[in-house]
Amino acid sequence: MTVQPRYSSAEVPPELTGLAELALDLRWSWSHSADTLWEQLDPELWDTTHNPWHILQTVSRKRLEKITQDRAFMEALDRHVEARRESLEARSWFDRRGGGVGLVAYFSMEFGLSESLPLYSGGLGILAGDYLKTASDLGVPVVGVGLLWQQGYFRQALSMTGEQIEFFPFNDPGQLPLIPLRDADGEWMSVVLPFPRRQVRLRAWEVQAGRVKLYLLDANDLMNSPVDRGITSELYGGGPEARLQQEMVLGVGGWRLLRELGIEPDICHLNEGHAALAVLERARSYMEQRGIGFDLALTATRAGNLFTTHTPVEAGFDRFPPELVAEYLGGYADELGIGLDRLLAMGRQPGATPGSAPSEPFNMTYLAIHGSGAVNGVSQLHGEVSRDLFEGLFPRWPRPEIPVGHVTNGVHMPSWDSPEADTLWTKACGKDRWLGDLDKLGEPIRNISDEELWAFRDANRRKLIAVARDHVAQQGPIAGSLEAFGSDPSCLCDPAVLTLGFARRFATYKRPTLLLHDPERLERMLCGPNSKVQLILAGKAHPADTEGKAMIRQWTDFIGRCNVRPHIMFLVDYDMDIAEHLVHGVDVWTNMPRRPWEACGTSGMKVLVNGGLNLSELDGWWAEAYDPAVGWAIGDGLEHDSDPAWDAVEAQRLYELLENDIIPAFYDRDEQGIPRRWIARVRESMARLVPEFSSNRMMADYLDRYYLPGTASYRQRVGDSGAETASTPRPDEVAASIEAWRTSLDEHWSEIRFVDVEASTSDRTDGRVHEFKVELELGQVPPQAVLVEVYADPLPGEAPERHVLMTDLGALKKKRGSAASYPFRAVIPAGRPLGDYTPRVVPWHPSAHVPLECGHILWYR
Repeated sequence: MTVQPRYSSAEVPPELTGLAELALDLRWSWSHSADTLWEQLDPELWDTTHNPWHILQTVSRKRLEKITQDRAFMEALDRHVEARRESLEARSWFDRRGGGVGLVAYFSMEFGLSESLPLYSGGLGILAGDYLKTASDLGVPVVGVGLLWQQGYFRQALSMTGEQIEFFPFNDPGQLPLIPLRDADGEWMSVVLPFPRRQVRLRAWEVQAGRVKLYLLDANDLMNSPVDRGITSELYGGGPEARLQQEMVLGVGGWRLLRELGIEPDICHLNEGHAALAVLERARSYMEQRGIGFDLALTATRAGNLFTTHTPVEAGFDRFPPELVAEYLGGYADELGIGLDRLLAMGRQPGATPGSAPSEPFNMTYLAIHGSGAVNGVSQLHGEVSRDLFEGLFPRWPRPEIPVGHVTNGVHMPSWDSPEADTLWTKACGKDRWLGDLDKLGEPIRNISDEELWAFRDANRRKLIAVARDHVAQQGPIAGSLEAFGSDPSCLCDPAVLTLGFARRFATYKRPTLLLHDPERLERMLCGPNSKVQLILAGKAHPADTEGKAMIRQWTDFIGRCNVRPHIMFLVDYDMDIAEHLVHGVDVWTNMPRRPWEACGTSGMKVLVNGGLNLSELDGWWAEAYDPAVGWAIGDGLEHDSDPAWDAVEAQRLYELLENDIIPAFYDRDEQGIPRRWIARVRESMARLVPEFSSNRMMADYLDRYYLPGTASYRQRVGDSGAETASTPRPDEVAASIEAWRTSLDEHWSEIRFVDVEASTSDRTDGRVHEFKVELELGQVPPQAVLVEVYADPLPGEAPERHVLMTDLGALKKKRGSAASYPFRAVIPAGRPLGDYTPRVVPWHPSAHVPLECGHILWYR
C-alpha cells in the first residue's frame, strides 16, 4: 500500500516546508546541527522545550512569514535540509556489509527517543530508542512498532515531607513530533481488533527517526467507548485486564498494521514479552496467505521471530488469569484453529495435558519462547540467569544447553555525549566516528593528553552543577528546597568537588539506599572538616511501590539535615533531560543492585563517552566490563539474594572504596593541579569501553548472531531463499518437513530405549582414547531423526562437550526379536575421566532449532 507524503499537517509558508521536514525527523534529537534555527525562531520556547515541532506549531504565522525574509536564515535552512537528505541517501555501514536482511520489525511497549515524545518509563524504553537511532545511523532496515500513550508514564513531584506525588499530564498529539499515518486516498489508517462483545478501533501514527520509521497505535478514537479510549492512556497503569488489552493492541494490532502497510518483515524482534501475541498474529496472517493450518504456519514463521528478555526474576513476567485469557482470546484461539486449551498451553510450562491445570496463569514470556526461533538475554550474566529461569520449559536438558543466548546492551553514544565530549571525540576520531565499526577509536583517545582530558572533565562537571542548581531552584517548596538558604542555589555543591551520581528507578533490588546504611559515616564523608565529595540524586518509584517511595523519603530526610543539605541535590522528576545532564558531568556513576537482578543496566554506559567512571556491583554489564584500570567494583561475583548481612558487608566496602581509593585518587594532584592516576583511568575507560558498550556493537551482534541466521532460516522455511535454482525448496516444503518430523517424534519418542552401553579407555599410537558403543531400539523413529551423543558438563569457562556416535544404517542394523536395534560408536580423546560422559539421544533435523522446537531428550541414566 502506498502512503501519502508526510509533511502535510504543518501550517507553514511554502518556503518553510523544509523546516517542517526537519522538525518531524527526530534525527534532531541526536544530531544538533540545526539547533540554531529553532533557537532563532523562539529562543525562550526552545530553551524550555527543545521540541522543534512544538515550536513550529506554536509560533505565529506572522513570525514564520517574517523569518522567510531573513536571507541568512533561509540559506542555513536550505543547507540543513540538503545535509539531512544527503545523509539519509548516503551509502551506509549496512550497505557496505552486504545486507542479508530484508526488514526487522522491532516491537516494544515503550520507546525513549526524545523527551519531546514521552512514551517511556525507563531503561527498556531508552534502550528501544537507542536501538532505532543506531539502526538509522548504520542503515539497518528496521521499523519500530509501539503505542502512542495519551499520558505515558507519570511525572514526579515531592511534598514538603518528602513524599512522592504522581501526575499524569496529557500528551497532546498536535504538539508531538509525529503525524497521522494516511493511506494513498488520504484516509487516516486504522486497525480494528475484536474485543469481547465489541470491536476496538486503533488509530495509526508515524514517527520519523532518520532512516527509520516508528509506527504507533492508540485507542483514543471517538468511535470507541470512553472505557476503550483509555486502553492506551497510561503506560504500565491499570490491572491485569488493562495490561492484556494493551498487549493485544501491541502484538496483534501492531502486526496487522504492518500488513495494512504491505510490510512483511523477515525478522520480528520482540523487545520483552509485552508483544508476545505478535507471534500468533504473524502465524495467523501466514495461514490466511497460504491456506494452511496453524502448526505449519507457526513452524514456517517462528524462525524469523527473536525474543529478547530483560527480566532477571520470574516475578517480572506478565501473567494473566486463564479466565481473562478465555474472555479476550478464546475467539482468537478458535480463529487460529487451536482452541483455548492449546492456546493456554503455549503460555505454560510443559508437562500438563491441555485443560489439566485450570488455575495456572498464562505467561506471555513462555508464549514468546514457544513462538520464537531464538531467545536472548541482555548481558552475559543475564543469559546465564535466564537459562536458570527457563529450565522448566526444557525438562531434563542441562542448563548450559537451555536455548538462551545473549547480546549485551549498548547505548547510542551520539545521544549521550555532551557538546564538550562531541568536540573532543571529533578532534580525535573524526566527524563520522559513530557511523560504522568502532574498533579503531581506542588508540586516538589514548593519545589525548592528560591536560586536555582534565580540562574536558572539569568543564563537564561545572556545567552539571550549574544546571542542577537551576533545576533545584525551580523545584518549588518541597522537601529539600532552598528556603533555609535564602533561596540562593550557589550554596549547593561545589563545581570543583568530586561529584557522585545516582539516578534510576527506586526499587528494593536496586538498593538506592545502600549509601545510607551508615548515615553518620556518610554525613562525615560529605560534611567533615576536609569534605571532598558530593552527591547528585534522581529517580522515581512506581506509584504502587510503597517500599520504593519509602526509600525516596529516606533520602529526603537525610538531605534535610542542616549539615548535609549543601552537599547533595535531589533532582525531582527524573527524565531523559535530567539523565543527559547527569551522565555528562558526574565524575563517578554509582550503581548498587542486588546481583543478579540487574539484567544489564545501561545508565553507567552513558557516562563512558563523557569521561565518567563507574563504581558498581558486579552485575549486568559491569560484570563483563570491570577491570581495576577502568573503574571500581563491589561484590564478590556471587549471589546472596536479599541477605541484610551481605548488604552490610557491601555497604562497608562502598564506604572503604570511597574513603581510601576514589576520593584520594581524585585529589592526588601534581604541581600542575592534574590528577594523573585519575585521568589514566578516564582515558582507559573511554578508549576500551566506549567501543565495546556502544549500540553499534550491539547492533552488529544482533545482525551476526540472530538477524542474518534467522532471515536465512525463515526464507528457507517459506520457500523464499533468493535466486531460483533446481534445489530451491517449494513454498513451505522445509516447514512441512520439520512439522512432520516433530509430530512423529512426539508420537513415538517413548519407543526409544537403550539396549546396551559399553565404555572403555585404551592407549593408541596417537594417544589415550575413550571408546563408546551404544545399542538402541528406536521403534518407529527413523535413525536419521535423532542424534546419539555422549555429553559432558562444561569445565569452568568452557562449553559442554558433545560427541556424536555414528552408525552405518544399512550394514549395522540388527534384530532382537521383533524389535530393530542399531549400534552406534564413537572414539574420542581421553582428556577427561570416562565417568564425566553420559550417552543420550536428542532430536535432529537439519533445519530445526533444538530444543526450542522439539524438547525431547533421553539419557542413559
